[in-house]
Amino acid sequence: MSKIRRVIKRTGAIVPFNKERIVNAIYRAAVAVGGRDRSTAEDLADQVVAMLEKTTPPGQPPVGASAPTGRCPTVEEIQDVVEKVLIENGHARTAKHYILYREERARRRRERAERSARPYENIPWRKIWEVLDWAVDHNLHTFERLNTRIARGGFAEIVRETDRAYNEDITTASEVIRERRDAIKIVIIAGPSSSGKTTTTTKLSHLLGKMGLSLVPLTVDNYFFDLELHPRDEFGDYDFETPQALDLEMINEHLKRLIAGEEVLIPFYDFKTGKRHEDHTPMRVEQDEVILIDSLHGLFPDMMQGVDHEIIFKLYIEPLLQMKGPDGRFVRWTDLRLMRRMVRDAIHRAYDPQQTLEHWHYVRSSELRNIIPYINTTDYIVNSGLPYELPIMRARLFARFEKWVELYQDDPLHTDALMRAERVHRLLSAITPVEDDSAIPPDSLLREFIGGSCYEY
Repeated sequence: MSKIRRVIKRTGAIVPFNKERIVNAIYRAAVAVGGRDRSTAEDLADQVVAMLEKTTPPGQPPVGASAPTGRCPTVEEIQDVVEKVLIENGHARTAKHYILYREERARRRRERAERSARPYENIPWRKIWEVLDWAVDHNLHTFERLNTRIARGGFAEIVRETDRAYNEDITTASEVIRERRDAIKIVIIAGPSSSGKTTTTTKLSHLLGKMGLSLVPLTVDNYFFDLELHPRDEFGDYDFETPQALDLEMINEHLKRLIAGEEVLIPFYDFKTGKRHEDHTPMRVEQDEVILIDSLHGLFPDMMQGVDHEIIFKLYIEPLLQMKGPDGRFVRWTDLRLMRRMVRDAIHRAYDPQQTLEHWHYVRSSELRNIIPYINTTDYIVNSGLPYELPIMRARLFARFEKWVELYQDDPLHTDALMRAERVHRLLSAITPVEDDSAIPPDSLLREFIGGSCYEY
């Protein structure tokens, strides 16, 4: 058994030491540069632990913390040793990626601490202004206005107004594609988790089909590596959120061959077994056909590396809701998506919403690295924020968030979960609940998450 029993986090909190987290960090860095040997990551992690045991003196915890037994390194000290072990064992490329990722996280912490007033380059300001203007025109820009309309019996009208705006957004996107139909060979619909990609893809496909465009879907989920080769998150769960879980090189090769008119054999990924079966389905794209890709990481550059950008139409979707709470702050889009994913996973995947909450900061971390930086490289942005989803989520999730706020108090392992639980709890507590969802039509984007949709997912 290791002599390292506890770790001091950057916040000063003391948490149990877990070697598996070192294994996962090393393996993720290796995967990012093309490696897939988890046993090597485990051997390197053993070396890290051995070095820590030799070099870390028996430490005293920060003032006010309970004193642990044995040695107690800091997170920074552990990361220093990981870098050293990677370099000494000849894993220079992995070490470089690990160092760059570490520096990136440090930079983000500094930026949060500085609370910089400069505009963020990755925020689609023009689109946000359009959404805010619509919200003001429809008296839906504050919680108070939303609650007042609900109290007056206007929930069904709010649903109709919101869905009309969302459908008009998709119609506009389809018209932009039609104008470029002679040049476009690939249409990508991208966005972060639970932004509404599936419903948007279905609706857009229908509109493009009516315009005479023949669409051929390419399901990139079939390009997942075998589950045992996936990187894992801090809790040891396999990470489907990172683009490195996909065989990006094969996707890129297949796209270039399809555009050239060649036939390719698409693999098939069996989620029940976690295995990918090669050369499973033949696919060819004719001259008048367009490849349609619905993907979390559709904007990630490596997926389209070497493909002519002039033949690609990139659509980004995000719930850009512009509504202020009683504290004067706007609703966070990530909180909307968190709630959507909770109810969807509970209904369709029998997944505990508490696990969704506890793992959400890993989802968010991947988004900030691999999705958000590319928002403004898109050709069109669709707003999937629905004012009426807040009262629906209030009725379904408020009691759970109330429980989680109590559960995570004084739990140093779940500080992020506590922060999110407290924030969403405050949000929902200021919203009038709506139990009856009958006013929401079956083709609503929200039905993708709460059930009752007329589309198959």
